[in-house]
Amino acid sequence: MTDTIDTARGSRLPRSARRKQLLAAAQDVFVNNGYHAAAMDDIAVRAGVSKPVLYQHFPGKLDLYLALLDTHAEELVDKVRQALADTDDNRARIHNVMTAYFDFVDGESRGDEGAFRLIFESDLGNEPAVRERVDRVGRLTMQAVADTVAADTGLSRPQAELLGVALTGAAQMAATWWLDADRPVSKAEAIRLLETLQWRGISHFPLHNVPPTAD
Repeated sequence: MTDTIDTARGSRLPRSARRKQLLAAAQDVFVNNGYHAAAMDDIAVRAGVSKPVLYQHFPGKLDLYLALLDTHAEELVDKVRQALADTDDNRARIHNVMTAYFDFVDGESRGDEGAFRLIFESDLGNEPAVRERVDRVGRLTMQAVADTVAADTGLSRPQAELLGVALTGAAQMAATWWLDADRPVSKAEAIRLLETLQWRGISHFPLHNVPPTAD
């Protein structure tokens, strides 16, 4: 693995470690300043590297932003998929999906505050490459839920996807509101309330949608 040297500061890091360092610095700057007000100079200073080192890894500010989006989008999609795969109990699945969204939004608890804003509250939403990635996160998480709903209920694909949108959309919006409202209830209680609400609705769909036997 090739090392990256910052000649201005005399430091050396493996390329993967340097990239991780630069992404962390860029996230801080983007979250605090917004994309448009952020500058590559600011990111280099935050990372403690020279601009040439920063440009060795990322040709421009948009490339850096997209790399951050890809990292966090993949993380959220993986969390939702794992939440569904970890159990066959559907109420537990709802709990797990709610938890995945709340944990992702609650970056403070995992030392990654503000990551979710890069996806859900980007000030670069009109940029096609950003919009495509944001749409992809919503589509992949919805499809993961819809796969489970369709398999368990026998609902048609459009019906299952509609429920998938409702479940993931509610999780995202509720978790974001909870954080913006300064965590007015504990995270565990917020998840419990949403889980109860969602379960009371989805549990009324019969497993495999088997029609009643005629007398």
